[in-house]
Amino acid sequence: MRDKESNYTLQPDFALEKTLELSDKLKEEIENKKPFEGNLWKTVEEKLLIEWTYNSNAIEGSTLTQGETLFFLKNGLTVEGKPFKDYIDARNHAEAIEFLYDVVKNNREISTSLIKEFNAFLLSGIKSTPAIDRDGNKTEKKAAPGEYKILPNHVLQNDGTIHKYVEPIQVAPEMENLCGWIKDNIDKTHPVKVAAVAHYNMVRIHPFDDGNGRGARILMNLILINMGFPPAIIKNENRRKYIEALTEADKGNLNKFTEFIAEACIDTQKSVLENLKYS
Repeated sequence: MRDKESNYTLQPDFALEKTLELSDKLKEEIENKKPFEGNLWKTVEEKLLIEWTYNSNAIEGSTLTQGETLFFLKNGLTVEGKPFKDYIDARNHAEAIEFLYDVVKNNREISTSLIKEFNAFLLSGIKSTPAIDRDGNKTEKKAAPGEYKILPNHVLQNDGTIHKYVEPIQVAPEMENLCGWIKDNIDKTHPVKVAAVAHYNMVRIHPFDDGNGRGARILMNLILINMGFPPAIIKNENRRKYIEALTEADKGNLNKFTEFIAEACIDTQKSVLENLKYS
């Protein structure tokens, strides 16, 4: 069994450091374009909100396209033939992002209670969540927004094995440890490293019945945005690589996952610069 410290430990990696240097350079380029003209930055943030919401929900199985997500969030209109839950998820995720920016504005500290608030946003209006019973059959259980799980959860992996997450009795101390680690490292470790390691550990713990993946990506991006970076938007087209990187982290290789997150952050930064280049 891996010791707890190894879940937070990165190994020296020259290639990763070079990737982070590029991200820092792009961050500086964005900063140098300030002040932004008119409401340009607000428009950029709205574009990122749509992309982030679409991709994060699509990774979890939403059937909405990016265009349908945009149309719904801007006009409140649905498209015939799509599950209504997908629209609830889109609305909830967008509201969670708006709450995130409020958290940043008010300089709120990352805590277990704050993470629970994000989960409550993500599961707002959701009556039940998918589950697997003791016999391995798919079922539904009553949703508990903002509350830690009381029953074990696990997932069937691509190789046919069952991956078990942290037991319910261990969730509260594990989450306290995660928030304490973030607080201890945020000012002395590169923000992308802190964000990636925090993301991995929240997925590893899987503290809630539902919303863990989306919540982990929100936690990651809260850290990045707090430190002056744009969100690292993990695109649905990279879902396989994302899962593979998480699997490698489960085996003890956090570097590969951190590199994946750094590249996602760089992709967002390049997109932001493209949108700002005529400013």
